[in-house]
Amino acid sequence: MIQRGFGIFAGLLIALALAGRSGAQGTSAGKPDAVSKTSASDKDRLFRAGAEAYEAGRYADAVAPLEKLVREAPEVFEVQELLGLVYAAQSQDAKANEHLAKAVRLKPDSAPARSNLAASYARLGKMELAEEQFTKAVELEPNTYDTNHNLGAAYAHNGKVAKAIAYLEKAHGLNPTSYDNGYDLSLAYFVTGRLKDARSSAQALLKIKDTAELHNLLAQIEERDGNFIEAANQFQAAAHLDPSEGNLFDWGGELLLHRTLDPAVEVFKQATERYPQSPRLMVGLGMAYYARGNYDDAVKAFLRGADLDPSDARCYKFLSRAYDSSPSQAADVIARFRRYAEMQPSNGLALYYYAMSLWKGKRAQDPAFDPKQIDSLLRRAITADSKLAEAHLQLGNLTADQGKFAEAIPEYLRALELNSELVDAHYRLGQAYVRTSQKGKAQEQFQVYQQLRAQHLADLDKQRADIRQFVYSEKETARP
Repeated sequence: MIQRGFGIFAGLLIALALAGRSGAQGTSAGKPDAVSKTSASDKDRLFRAGAEAYEAGRYADAVAPLEKLVREAPEVFEVQELLGLVYAAQSQDAKANEHLAKAVRLKPDSAPARSNLAASYARLGKMELAEEQFTKAVELEPNTYDTNHNLGAAYAHNGKVAKAIAYLEKAHGLNPTSYDNGYDLSLAYFVTGRLKDARSSAQALLKIKDTAELHNLLAQIEERDGNFIEAANQFQAAAHLDPSEGNLFDWGGELLLHRTLDPAVEVFKQATERYPQSPRLMVGLGMAYYARGNYDDAVKAFLRGADLDPSDARCYKFLSRAYDSSPSQAADVIARFRRYAEMQPSNGLALYYYAMSLWKGKRAQDPAFDPKQIDSLLRRAITADSKLAEAHLQLGNLTADQGKFAEAIPEYLRALELNSELVDAHYRLGQAYVRTSQKGKAQEQFQVYQQLRAQHLADLDKQRADIRQFVYSEKETARP
């Protein structure tokens, strides 16, 4: 918000304005004013008291004299505007807006008043009204930095980034050393895909002010332009200047995306030590461990991530995968999946993960375990999510493991109906056909299995896809 100063000079002006109004309204055909109860000097004193308190940052002290004055002089622009700014400084936005709107009605040709009202609308979340007032301010003062920057920023905030650029560029021409406008302009270029302009603008701005957010923006520019090494260097520079949770995640995430695994592990380790309550940093550490083949450490990190954010579905997906390669922490893993299933009893994946954790854990501990609980959980998962192909596949496997091959076949067929690229489903269906003397159908499934296995994505590619989705989604969530 553009907050105007109200010093002694303004006080003298207001005194004259108030005195003039008092003289005009205080006599009628030589008769004294029966309405006005406050003299011009008292009005001046009230205004000075409010202005001095405002400028000293004692906003609460400014309210009483200005409220009294606004009742006596409701049609004085300066009183309405100052009281609006006082309320705005105290985050009493509805009250501020009332007085700032009145100020604009009293003086519609004031660009600063329009800008103050626009900022008030923005704080109330009324962005279209804010944009309208900033536009009128530009019309009144088309060649000032503030009006152009404010309108450009408003357009950008409303998602009209392409439209914002012209005003941000004009503001830059009027004040090329402004960091705020320069950053907004660089970001607008980046968002609209003008990477060369974004890079040039951000690099020039670095010479004015070297900040972490600028290095982070440059990293995003380089990443989108395919310059991954430079992107990692810029993320690193941002994290060194400001080791915030977000900057550390961006740096570690970039290293993880491009499988620079040892440095990624170190960055996430240091980050989780600095921010031990950050779920995404903990999951990032788990993914770095998993990609490097440290499955026990990965499970530990995912367990901690699940405790930090028990509702994060992605953490359980990664935990389930790491647990497949490291079943030694079965009791802890089962406990987390049980909690997830109890928290979300209608979530098919939660029930599926719990079933699979029990099955794997109990097989490792007791070969003679009773499969009824797992069978029940898998069926509940299918009821909750009828399109969960993996649940049908595992229910088929559980049934086949008990020698009930004919009963397993419909589950395999349903799994493949939902996802024809489930390689294991083709193989297990082939086995079930063999056991039920349907050798022709079995041969067909084994052939499909061999074809899919040859062309199927490697596990490394699956990891990369999951890592990419996680890192990018977290970055997008955190973006302003």
